[in-house]
Amino acid sequence: MASALRIKVNGLVHGVSASPDTPLLYVLRNELHLHGPRFGCGLAQCGACSVLLDGKEIRSCVTPVATVSGKQITTLEGLPALWAKRGATAAAPVLHPLQQAWIDVQVPQCGYCQNGMIIQAADLLSTNKNPTETQIRRAMNGHICRCGTYPKILTAIKQAAAVMAKEGA
Repeated sequence: MASALRIKVNGLVHGVSASPDTPLLYVLRNELHLHGPRFGCGLAQCGACSVLLDGKEIRSCVTPVATVSGKQITTLEGLPALWAKRGATAAAPVLHPLQQAWIDVQVPQCGYCQNGMIIQAADLLSTNKNPTETQIRRAMNGHICRCGTYPKILTAIKQAAAVMAKEGA
């Protein structure tokens, strides 16, 4: 039975009609039409569906929508506003420094995993402003890139961390 749930996504409150046990991923994609998080495995194994829940990375494919009520969800689409909110800029930029680094370094090949990679990197950089390569590898463990762009992902995260440190957030 569907119920009228209210969830806060990228700073906006949305009413959703999904059943409380519906995976958050389905609500984000099918009701809210946000296409950053993707269905990869459906088992929380690959990370393609990752979002930030109160700033921490979670797998939305196994998270019932009812469990996120009253919490802040940030998707790939909401990262620029999150960056601005942290005091880095007066207004939301077009891209978060991680998104820009992904473009600069030309990380994606197929691009399917990139949502989860960027979301996990955002979680990492929110608590560790200057991670070592080992710390990045440890944080990114559990996010699968079938194309093997891991070296470029490391480079992009280091680049974003430098930009973010320079901009002071």
